[in-house]
Amino acid sequence: MQFPAIWLHGDSLGEKISCELRLRIINGTISPETVITENQLAAEFGTSRSPIRDALKTLSNEGLIRMERMGAVVIGLNLKDMKELNDVRFLIEEFAIQTLSDTYNELKIKELQHIIDKMKLAANHDEPVQFAYYDLLFHETIIRSAQHTRILHMWNHIRYVVLTTLLVATERRFFNNKPAIQPLINRHKLIVDALVSRDHSYINRIVREHFLDTKKTLDESLFQ
Repeated sequence: MQFPAIWLHGDSLGEKISCELRLRIINGTISPETVITENQLAAEFGTSRSPIRDALKTLSNEGLIRMERMGAVVIGLNLKDMKELNDVRFLIEEFAIQTLSDTYNELKIKELQHIIDKMKLAANHDEPVQFAYYDLLFHETIIRSAQHTRILHMWNHIRYVVLTTLLVATERRFFNNKPAIQPLINRHKLIVDALVSRDHSYINRIVREHFLDTKKTLDESLFQ
């Protein structure tokens, strides 16, 4: 499985390489404690060491590798990492959803409902990559709607790790537990219903339940 080009923010070679390596690390193709070197990667990807260096710097900033003298040592993600990632997502999205609810925007609600329709279509056609893309787009649409510069900065820092975990977990869920897809779609509908309600306590409960379920699903998909 290659990282989908449609998910890239830019066209730089360093970004493409970091996305491919991130995917290999998170799906377990590259195991923790594996040492990868600039020369090795430059030969594999047929490029100079400069974009490789950029890619490794990105992965190091994300905590997926650590740089040592002999090369980059893969750290990967463990259960604690996933819990922390989910905690940060919850804090960001709870704030963003409350903000969007306070400024109720009917066009934005319709946009979210349209994304859910796209998720249904991807599920019906057994397209896990597209489904994962629209899953992320749903949440990212809410976050960007808050129009909060610092929140967006935090989100952009974890975006690709979140996206890649979703991609890996969704592919495995489609293959191993397809009946779980419809309840996932329904949970996204509940978030939209909560937004429409403009009830902060209800919004908080629905978002918390969604993220508790997301953590359980990701843990089962990535670590079992």
